[in-house]
Amino acid sequence: MPRFVTDSRPTSAIAEFYREEFNKHRRCLEQQRPYYSESAITDVEAALTKIMAQLEHLLTQDDAPQLVSSLLKKFDVVTGLSAWSDPKQTH
Repeated sequence: MPRFVTDSRPTSAIAEFYREEFNKHRRCLEQQRPYYSESAITDVEAALTKIMAQLEHLLTQDDAPQLVSSLLKKFDVVTGLSAWSDPKQTH
């Protein structure tokens, strides 16, 4: 019976997908800038920058999907991105 070896390194497609998700939060935060203090904006932007710089490493962790999902949920608490809907996607 043939055995398949899987590569545990993150694919660039997965990294790009998550990078775009974090960028969506960054854009959403930018639109909400008037509603947050400059300090809060700076802190969240710094956290986003740090995570995106470490994304390739984060994706090598055994629990990468859960870890990145948890981070995205934490940013969603701040940005509320998941509550926004695209009117073109509504039925």
